[in-house]
Amino acid sequence: MLKADLHIHTTASDGLLSPEEVVKWAVHKKLSAVAITDHDTVKGVQPAVDMSDSYKIEVVPGIEFSSKHMDEEIHILGYFIDYQKNWLKEKLDEMYQSRYNRAIRMVEKLNAIGIEITLEQVKNIAESATIGRPHIARAMIEKGYIDNLKDAFRLYIGKGGPAYVERYRISCQEAIDMIKELGGVSVLAHPGLINNKNCIDEILDMGIEGIEVYHTKHDDETVRSSLKLAAQRKLLITGGSDCHGIFVNNQPILGNVWVDFKYVQLLKEKAETKQENEKI
Repeated sequence: MLKADLHIHTTASDGLLSPEEVVKWAVHKKLSAVAITDHDTVKGVQPAVDMSDSYKIEVVPGIEFSSKHMDEEIHILGYFIDYQKNWLKEKLDEMYQSRYNRAIRMVEKLNAIGIEITLEQVKNIAESATIGRPHIARAMIEKGYIDNLKDAFRLYIGKGGPAYVERYRISCQEAIDMIKELGGVSVLAHPGLINNKNCIDEILDMGIEGIEVYHTKHDDETVRSSLKLAAQRKLLITGGSDCHGIFVNNQPILGNVWVDFKYVQLLKEKAETKQENEKI
């Protein structure tokens, strides 16, 4: 069976693996396809696409939009998007600035409670990536304030923590509409992690086209309920590890959760049909 991991983050956002490393690890793990789905950025797509032919692997251009609905943080995945549209770059630049401004305020809050890290340190860790809370957490680890990312979120920068700062997020409808305008396929990410289950039906009513059934944090019951929902709503099925570069036994979790390659083909067919209809 040909396998695909359709949820992967790179150093373009908050992952630890570069796009090139993702491709190499995917080949090592005998995957036939990967999707680059960084948070609110497509900077990691082209470097991975450039390697696809020589490494004989399909790279799906994607994104994971951070959005909001009913006070819940909702992630919307987009697959086979036209990631080179000029207007997309402008929109993502706005989102980058939102994350940057948030980082400034979080560092200030940490400083106020005696955690002496600097914005410059966080920027050096993020390099050219979109700045996120994991970069702030890694700065705290470097300075010896905490031992791991989990403690950073639990004690300081998670929701409700003393240094947490809310940031602007687009609406789910806006994310879905943007993916549609980019000729891509919109998918609800990890529904099992959504606390308010009542909002799932509302999001599906917005015109979303798929649901992430298989995910690292989905248990068997979540998989079953997601499959049932997909059948009822006639949604495409996706799945992936949501790999951020976490290593287990000296290997990243990339490819630990996967779907049959046929689901990549179904996503591509859906996107191609939409793009053809746009030309008519």
